[in-house]
Amino acid sequence: MTKIISVANQKGGVGKTTTAINLATAMAAIHKKVLLVDADPQGNASTGLGINEEQRNPSLYELLTKQKFDNKAIKKTSIPGLDILTSTLDLAASEIELAEMNDRENILKKILQEIESYDFLFIDCPPALGLLTINSLVASDSVIVPLQCEYFALEGLSALNNTIETIKSGLNPSLKIEGVVLTMFDKRNSLSSLIEKDVRSYFKDSVFDTVIPRNVRISEAPSHGKPVLVYDTMCVGSQAYIGLAKEVILNQ
Repeated sequence: MTKIISVANQKGGVGKTTTAINLATAMAAIHKKVLLVDADPQGNASTGLGINEEQRNPSLYELLTKQKFDNKAIKKTSIPGLDILTSTLDLAASEIELAEMNDRENILKKILQEIESYDFLFIDCPPALGLLTINSLVASDSVIVPLQCEYFALEGLSALNNTIETIKSGLNPSLKIEGVVLTMFDKRNSLSSLIEKDVRSYFKDSVFDTVIPRNVRISEAPSHGKPVLVYDTMCVGSQAYIGLAKEVILNQ
């Protein structure tokens, strides 16, 4: 049975796409069949896996507007076992178009239900709590929340948590928080340690033990169209994402 996990945070720049890409890559590396769904109009997950603009059609936008799955939308990546459902800037228009559709919160769920033969589907959500994110959460079994180790990153967490609770109360009662993952952790900065202490105190066992460090190799990898796990397997960032993948597997 396919496990569907959204990677979501309404704040941008917290390592959401990086986490989605590298977690999906780590799962593929241990011989899991993985599909990454790029649900962000910026298309950073598609770029980060080396999929050029001209290779992306049909994309998620076409599937949502037609409310129908098309196998041609799934593209192979250079990583064995990892496929991607791509995104283009057109996807931004789907927020308006979805609002006019019947049963608008369940459209992505119905599309993904037609996709078979994957162990994991990871959905890279946009940095907003609009209909794309709501559709992603309704379609998911659980959600991973990347949280940057900075004060302002904490402020949006309660809004996301409220959205998750609202969806659980009606649209998707089985939705759970897979875990909060602390990203961009700088051990030289005392603020990172204070944020970690606060988050672990509030969310307790819902916080992954693995912490993703601030690492230049993680920042460099997307410009080469590669996950950091491929760009530099032995760097501390890669090792952290391998550790995170192990924790996700153990949670299943």
